[in-house]
Amino acid sequence: MRPLLIASGVLLVVLGVIAAARDGFPFSRDEPGHGAHPDHDDHGHDHTKGPRIAWLLYVPALLLLLFAPPALGSYTASRDDTATTSGAGTFPALSAEDPLALSVSEFSSRADWDTGTSLRGRTVRLTGFVTPGSHGTWYLTRLIVTCCAADATALKVEMHGATALPSDAWVTVTGTWRPTGKIGTDSARPALDTATVERIAEPGDPYKDLARITTP
Repeated sequence: MRPLLIASGVLLVVLGVIAAARDGFPFSRDEPGHGAHPDHDDHGHDHTKGPRIAWLLYVPALLLLLFAPPALGSYTASRDDTATTSGAGTFPALSAEDPLALSVSEFSSRADWDTGTSLRGRTVRLTGFVTPGSHGTWYLTRLIVTCCAADATALKVEMHGATALPSDAWVTVTGTWRPTGKIGTDSARPALDTATVERIAEPGDPYKDLARITTP
């Protein structure tokens, strides 16, 4: 949809400039009229133009254009329940790579729903940002956006054995799966016993959690 959205945006800007030029940019002064005119009142005021204060509507638009809002982060994730990502069953076998690089979504799916427990005993590497929890806990989080920020859902993996970095810090962690609850039920939650935590720069697309189904 990007090309169509860009074309629509350009068209709207052009039409806005044309309308502004026609009406007098940034505004026009009302000139006293003489005689009767269907678009003027008895005092010679032109009612074909909108009120001048309407130009203030440009202010929020320009602010959004010049100052992009920050990416969604821990504030949003901490107020969102962890998303479920799959259904119970047996998942494809994992590769022999060690540590095994997985997306947060795939790790969460396997931790919650893989009845074959393919994560057992495997050292994995995950990337996400820090979301603080209660009682000193913290989560490695990714936000998945399907359409826009309004539908963002949080995928969170509870971290054990390491001190949390500041909220919203991006990190790559290695560790082993910590089973919690019965797989295939709501009691199962993705968790990791951490071995290393490395702070990294925020990725260019913070909402893109690349699923990686690794096979032998």
